Amino acid sequence: MSQLAIDRVLDQFGSSVLETHAKHGDETAIVSRGEIIPICTFLRDDPALRMDMLTDLTVVDYLTWPKRRTGERYEVVYHLYSISTRQRVRLKAPVPEDDPSIDTVTRVWKGADWFEREAWDMFGIRFVGHHDLRRILMYEEFVGHPLRKDYPKERRQPLVRRDPEAT
Repeated sequence: MSQLAIDRVLDQFGSSVLETHAKHGDETAIVSRGEIIPICTFLRDDPALRMDMLTDLTVVDYLTWPKRRTGERYEVVYHLYSISTRQRVRLKAPVPEDDPSIDTVTRVWKGADWFEREAWDMFGIRFVGHHDLRRILMYEEFVGHPLRKDYPKERRQPLVRRDPEAT
């Protein structure tokens, strides 16, 4: 994200931008989770920015991190790319532990579908409005979300027997 993009996002969504920084060439804006749809739509549709590709979506669990910037346990991280301008941007949206949810961006980028399902499955972040939020890596009977920092690694899971003739 160039300084122009940071300035444009700050101009449009000033109070919703909690912080910006550029470390190691990665331009980042930390934004309010309640404004994720308008900000993503703006970044995609602005003719000077054209962030038309969501290349990755992941979650960071800051449970054991003593120097959390925002105080929230989770951050949903979006990596965006503009094919025409060859620019990248990272958005981070803090998500609280007591309400681990954020609006789905599948309306902005259809490719967010499986990224959000993976984040739900591994971290338990609910993507509000997602059309098919179900497990994608773990089996349906799996209890919990294994990439959360407080998930007990010794936890035993239910064994599920499948009827081989049922498929």
